[in-house]
Order: sequence, then C-alpha cells, then structure tokens
Amino acid sequence: MMSALPAESLGGAPAPGARPARPAKWLLRRPKSQDGAPRIFLFPYAGVGASMYALWPERIGGAEVCLVQLPGRETRLREPHFTTYEELAGPLVEGLAPYLDRPFAFFGHCSGVLPAVEAVRELARRGLPVPDRLFVSSQVAPHDGPYGRLLDLGEDELAGELAALTRAAGGEPHPDLIELGVSVLAADIEANRRYRVAEPFTLPTALTTIGWRGDEVIPPALMAGWSAYAPQDRVREVLLEGAHYDFLKAPAALLKELAHDLAEPASGTEETA
Repeated sequence: MMSALPAESLGGAPAPGARPARPAKWLLRRPKSQDGAPRIFLFPYAGVGASMYALWPERIGGAEVCLVQLPGRETRLREPHFTTYEELAGPLVEGLAPYLDRPFAFFGHCSGVLPAVEAVRELARRGLPVPDRLFVSSQVAPHDGPYGRLLDLGEDELAGELAALTRAAGGEPHPDLIELGVSVLAADIEANRRYRVAEPFTLPTALTTIGWRGDEVIPPALMAGWSAYAPQDRVREVLLEGAHYDFLKAPAALLKELAHDLAEPASGTEETA
C-alpha cells in the first residue's frame, strides 16, 4: 500500500527510441481515452497516495478512472506537504484543469473527501468546469468535523493503523515504509484538524453519499449533514454492506452505484440499501 503503482504509458505505440511520456504531476497515470469518455477522479485519504486504488478497474461503466496524486507522498515524496486543504486547492485545480474537457466526477473516501470538496469550490471560484457529481464515502459533512479517532492518536498508534491498512490492501507492512508513512499521515491528520467549517455551504454539483453498514470509523448516521450541501433533488444517499476499508477492493456493489450516477443525471433524493 505504501509503494506507488507503476505508471502506465499513453495509448498507442511510441516512436522507436522515444522515452515514454512521464505521467502528469497530479495524476498517477495520464488519462488515455481520446473518445470524449467521462472521467472520475479518485482522491486518496490520509497517509497514503494514489496507489491505494491499485485494485480498482481502469474504467467504471464508460468513465475513465483517474488517480489523483497529492504532494508529499509516493511519486511526489520529495515535495513539501500541502499544509491545508485550502492551500492545496489552487495548485490542484491548475494541475487537473487540462483533463476537465469532458463530463467528470470526483470520488473521495474518509479524509479523501475533503480535498475534493475544496477542489470543487476552487473550480467554481475560478469559473472552471465543476464535476457533475461528488461521491462522498464514509465522511462527515465539513461543518460536522473535524471528526475521527485518528485525530487523537500518537505516532506508535498511527504506525499500527498504517500496518493494518497495508494488510487490508493485501500487502505486508515494511518497518521503513511504515515509519515514512507515519510522517505523511501525521501531516494529513493536521490538515484535517485545521479544516473547520462554521456552517454548510452549497456545492455546485450533485452529491452521492455512500455509507457502509459495518463502518465503525464513520457510522452512516453521522453523514446526514451532507444533505445541506446541495438542493434536495441533487442528493442521492446510498447505503452498502461492508466496513470502512472494504471500498479498497472495489466491491461490485460500489462500482454499480458509481456507474449508475456517472451515467445518469441527478434526478432526486433517494436511498439505496
């Protein structure tokens, strides 16, 4: 989990002797589709990078999956941490702007939701295209945070969390990588701690909230506050079987819900059990 995925080459055969194109800075791999297919950008959560989505497919329905890589981790380890989500938003949207030339959506799980939210707001402030939909998995609404047990853990406990996460993703934790990951996780947690919103604000996008019945980290009942962030007819609530980290394996039920909303315009508030 703590190592980066190999970067994929662009579609088409390279010229003889040509060096493969480097992936875009803000994406683990550069988008390949040339057919106008929609895109869904996946945001990593605290302590890890884009390779957390290693088990996810390259397409969901007809949408190309794009893995957002934040500074200070994995392929961008030498770069300074972004400090706060508000400070991250400007450079992030500048990096993503070339790839927003077609319908697109954002997905975040747990703390990965928060940079996605600020990216939506920054896109709107700059008059750039905004996502058709924001998928919010296992996170409280901004005005109900900061929330989460990681906020109060020490370094030894954070190391244990990273080791457990690595095993949940199918890997085996290496002490050196765990030590490195703790510093990233601590900085991400501090960004979460600093993110304080006094009251709800309206996002210029439809919302799909995704809760997990067995989630003991962010119980679904705590996600109700998201209904204040978009008009009622642009919010859809989904409740899936599973625990907090089950999304890492891209379960079929989750992919089905994502594909549904990527293909269909927002039509009203509903709940899927």
